[in-house]
Amino acid sequence: MLRMLLFLAAALLEMCPLGLADDHYKAERMEMVAKQIRSRGIRDARVLAAMEKVPRHLLLDRSLWSRAYDDHPLPIGEGQTISQPYVVALMTAELRLSPADRVLEIGTGSGYQAAVLAEIAGEVFTVEIRKGLAERATAALAKLGCKNVHVRYADGYYGWNEQAPFDAIIITAAVNHIPPPLIKQLKEGGRLILPLGSTVFYQTLTLVTKKKGGELSVEQKGEVAFVPMTGTARKR
Repeated sequence: MLRMLLFLAAALLEMCPLGLADDHYKAERMEMVAKQIRSRGIRDARVLAAMEKVPRHLLLDRSLWSRAYDDHPLPIGEGQTISQPYVVALMTAELRLSPADRVLEIGTGSGYQAAVLAEIAGEVFTVEIRKGLAERATAALAKLGCKNVHVRYADGYYGWNEQAPFDAIIITAAVNHIPPPLIKQLKEGGRLILPLGSTVFYQTLTLVTKKKGGELSVEQKGEVAFVPMTGTARKR
């Protein structure tokens, strides 16, 4: 009997390596949510639960694991960063997602924002212009078991027309205007959030709601600093 129990335990260890690796950082995640997110006024229970659950460190290089839950962005290669946890939570909360929603993300990066969205929305479609990042994020999200996330290597300026319309769109790179194709791909009543403004210094986190007839309602949510969107956005 003891031999059988040891065999079953060994099998479980082999099947669940991510969960076991993640256990070491559970306390750090809980502290991150309590001190960086909930204390700053975010109360959406589903967003808080997603931030507590998603293992941010597993979407970073191992050399950065000890800093994964710090209150600032971190590098992910190719001149890009993973956003500060609070900003990820804020942008997610502002979209007011429901379990049936289909979300488009522009700028997959490490895949962390997509993984958080996947805990809340029905389906997540994410576009990354850098092939290396797209490939790494695809592999990382698959290991995490994010079966409702679809990654595409392409210029996010044009969205993902074949999967449109979307209930919500999130842009995770600085842009000085809202790409028209994304407005077209947003449903009436849908919400789009992005860092809008200078792509060199700071931007204004901006929430856009598409009303009946295509009219746009715009709300400003504070100052942020994102790396610039590349590709077509940089040429416009």
